Amino acid sequence: MESEILIKQLLERRNHHLNMLKHLDFRLIMDPFKDEIKSIERLQTTTIDQIKKIEQEVAFLTLRDNENVQ
Repeated sequence: MESEILIKQLLERRNHHLNMLKHLDFRLIMDPFKDEIKSIERLQTTTIDQIKKIEQEVAFLTLRDNENVQ
């Protein structure tokens, strides 16, 4: 039960980061300055890294729950 709550919270965080990526992509379409492009690209990289970490945590919790059930 506790893991389910954690997984739900992690998925909500992941969705937040995915929305952020959409907004960053939109900002790139809006013809930003070179400095802004570098900043946006750094934010995209950081956001993708955060999504990967969250997905790893979800996978770990899911695997742990499955092992506890068996």
